[in-house]
Amino acid sequence: MDTMYESKCGKPPVTSAAPAEEPQPEQATGGADGGAESMETDAPAATEPAATEPVAPSGSGPEDSPQIKQYKERFNNLRGIITGKTPIGLYLEFLYSHNRSDLQVLKNIKSAVESRNSVCHSAAIVANALMHSGTTVDTFLRDNLDWLSRATNWAKFTATAGLGVIHKGHLTQGKALMEPYLPGQRASASPYSEGGALYALGLIHANHGDDIRSFLLDSLRQTSNELIQHGACLGLGLASMGTEDEELFEDIKGVLYTDSAVAGEAAGIAMGLLQVRRSNSMSLFLRQGKYLLFSHSCRIPPQMTHDQDSILRYGGMFVIAMAYTGTANNAAIQKLLHFAVSDVSNDVRRAAVMCLGFVLAAAPEQCPSIVSLLAESFNPHVRYGAAMAVGIACSGTGFKEAVSLLEPLLTDATDFVRQGALLAMAFVLMEQPESRVASFRKHLDKVTGFFSSWLETRRQTLQHAARQAHEFAVSRLLTSVYLQVINDKHEEVMCKMGAILASGIIDAGGRNVTVGLRSRSGQFRMTSAVGLTMFLQ
Repeated sequence: MDTMYESKCGKPPVTSAAPAEEPQPEQATGGADGGAESMETDAPAATEPAATEPVAPSGSGPEDSPQIKQYKERFNNLRGIITGKTPIGLYLEFLYSHNRSDLQVLKNIKSAVESRNSVCHSAAIVANALMHSGTTVDTFLRDNLDWLSRATNWAKFTATAGLGVIHKGHLTQGKALMEPYLPGQRASASPYSEGGALYALGLIHANHGDDIRSFLLDSLRQTSNELIQHGACLGLGLASMGTEDEELFEDIKGVLYTDSAVAGEAAGIAMGLLQVRRSNSMSLFLRQGKYLLFSHSCRIPPQMTHDQDSILRYGGMFVIAMAYTGTANNAAIQKLLHFAVSDVSNDVRRAAVMCLGFVLAAAPEQCPSIVSLLAESFNPHVRYGAAMAVGIACSGTGFKEAVSLLEPLLTDATDFVRQGALLAMAFVLMEQPESRVASFRKHLDKVTGFFSSWLETRRQTLQHAARQAHEFAVSRLLTSVYLQVINDKHEEVMCKMGAILASGIIDAGGRNVTVGLRSRSGQFRMTSAVGLTMFLQ
């Protein structure tokens, strides 16, 4: 990371994504994908023309009449709504104007984390990305460029990709924001940052990648570096999700056949993203790719779940999760429970338990009781999976049963189980009132020991704020408790990482969003299921 970021970005340019007051005339209306439209097409329709129709000048066609222009403008506005560009612009404007994240939390995490600890350093960068997801607010990064520049290798990849999370949905200027890090811009650029920039472009244009498809495809074709291929494949998969683009599929398949572990993993994931809900074309690569593939077919390939290779069985668990998300299907639950208790691979057992959360997403009240015995398993991988399953199924609900199941796991003897419990608790208690988190706060007091004078002062401040701004105080209080874990010099690195990420999850999207697989109308979001699956890898 370098000073080019500061000179390129400046203030968050969110206003350019908001609907314009005076729409610009469209240059063309044809094409299946609508071309590279400006967000200015979201403007309201023009006023009704005068009753007397003006006489067209000599040689002009009928398309020059005011009525035709008005119809074109209305058509473009309707197309912006249907394609999702208009809602994206409105979401972007809302998240920017209603951002309530506290930069002091990130400053405290930064001061508590040792710069030479790359795990916690990367976790702090990811927490910042989650906290400001979709808000275009990158103030923390611009104010801490020296600290950010300490990222190396894959940490640099993560830091650059985090910009894509922050600027998610900024379709009009996404490429301009990432331009300093894109391949070919600097001779001395790191392939990690270039790959991360391509991944960031995919995150910005997720599921709306018509404008960026050609650039990402050219970047993939023009490089042989596996790190840049990794970012380009992920970016293409996200930007063209579910399009079944044969040209992209063939190019990405060529990367898969290079037999590179780094590029091949991303290629396998990208092929699954391109073929979401279309599993027929993917079965051919199960034996050769051995990577996580997304599918929504209810016909589970038996060669995946019963293969001798644990990697294929691991992928088979997530195939079941994607196929039966939100169905509470008994057969799927029984199959996952069977692998959770009988498979010889700890990775497969952990994945099987986690995937129960996807299947039970439509009935979150049933998840704690189903995984309660697994949460007491002797195997720490199963206990971790049980915690994450509850977090997935009960995210944003604040169910007491879910909190009661997670509380004992916060003091588990295994560090990564405590990490999973912190993450799951953050999922469950997102945007919940203080009455729902009282027992959690009491338990955290026992976990963290005696509070320092600074924390006691901060607790009193938060309690006073709770009487004035209820939800704001709850979020700050939880964040303070997480900071105690972070500041504990004797705490394991894995647990610190979970606490840092949980701090970002609690304040995700400027305290305006929550994790959920369902919309308000009860429909399941394909992109949410895929995104949460990626988060768990």
